[in-house]
Formats: sequence, C-alpha cells, structure tokens
Amino acid sequence: MSILYIVATPIGNLEDITLRALRILKEVDFILCEDTRTTQKLLARYEIKTPTLSYHQHSRLQKTDYIVSLLKEGKNLALVTDAGTPGISDPGGKLVETITAELGDSVSIVPIPGPNAAVAALSVCGFPADEFLFLGFPPHKKGRQTFFKNLEEEAGKRTVVFYESPHRILKSLQSLAENSPAAEIAVCRELTKKFETTYRGTPEKVMEKLKSDKILGEFVVVVRKPQLGNSVSK
Repeated sequence: MSILYIVATPIGNLEDITLRALRILKEVDFILCEDTRTTQKLLARYEIKTPTLSYHQHSRLQKTDYIVSLLKEGKNLALVTDAGTPGISDPGGKLVETITAELGDSVSIVPIPGPNAAVAALSVCGFPADEFLFLGFPPHKKGRQTFFKNLEEEAGKRTVVFYESPHRILKSLQSLAENSPAAEIAVCRELTKKFETTYRGTPEKVMEKLKSDKILGEFVVVVRKPQLGNSVSK
C-alpha cells in the first residue's frame, strides 16, 4: 500500500521541525511542495536530497492525475506547504479529498503533525482556547463586510482566529474597530521569526501600534469579546 504523508513544516524558524518529519522527508520517493524554492531551503538545511514536485492552488488537473498515478505505482509521497500544516487554508486539502475519492483504502494518508500558526497564536494570546473558531483568510472583496459582521457575533460565543496579509492587516483592524470596537484582540506578527511580535488591546489600540511599526510578514489575529471584570491591555 502506498502512503501519502501530510507533513507539517516550520512557519518560520527552521529548527521547528520534528525528527519524524525529517525522517519521512528523507525516506519518501517524492515531496510535493507548494513552492519548490521555499521547500528547498528547508531541505538544504537538513541535507535532504529527495526529489520535489510542485503542487499548489493553480496546479492543473494533469498534475493531480500524475500524483494519483504515482500512488497507484506504489510510490510514497510527502505533501508539504510553504509553512505550517498542509490543508489548513491551503490547497493540500483538495488534493487529499481527490486522492481519497479516487483511491479509497488503497492508499494510506498519514499525518505528521507539527507547526501551525493559528494554534501557535492561540497558545500565547491568553484567551480561552477550549473552544475556538478558525476562519482562514477574510475575503478580499465580495463578502468581506459580512465576514466581519459575522465575526462580531461569533466572538461572543468563542475565541475566533483568522489570518491576514501585511497588505490588508490595517484594513481588517479597521473593520474590527467598526464592528467590534470593544473586542479584545491579540495580533501575532512573524511568528517564530526574528521580528516576532504580539500586539494586544482593542482593535483601535492595536491599529495605532501597527501604524508606528513595520508592517511585514503574515499575521494571525485572535479575537474575543471583553469579559466582565477583565480590562483590555493598553
């Protein structure tokens, strides 16, 4: 039986990879990468010579068919994303869906757990994480206003987490300030990297802090409504 390993890779610091993940990346026949250039940096660091193949959101059906054919031949593959866990706001989930639909029990799909930006942010935000809602990236245009209106309602029930790019982080914080002005938020920037920073406060306060700082890297935003007796950090 062939195996497709879903391998989590570092979200920044290249030391954040498990011994098991390194072994699997060395042993498989091919590594499927979101961007082969990005993955090669990790592979070079640990002297891994396994051949790589690109697989990303713009990959054509022929590429998926080729991957399926490799598994039919008995090849073992590892799927990685540029950073973090494949399938989480990532096209890897679609590949797994296709493979399970076409090959069923003839292929084993095995998770190799590790880094995830959303969970890393939850671990340092100080908000309840026994129940949370992950929303991925907000829509760029259509549906964006609805996204933040719904987020305001959901944040009253549980902690909410979403991702944002450096190009839209201020716009998202403005939307939060308009829809949830009293919310408590933690915004994590450049997690596990040299300039890792966590900003805390209301959306307005965090927006002020970010405007006076360099806006770079990916962001994780964690939101909850203020709790009685709690004060939002200034």
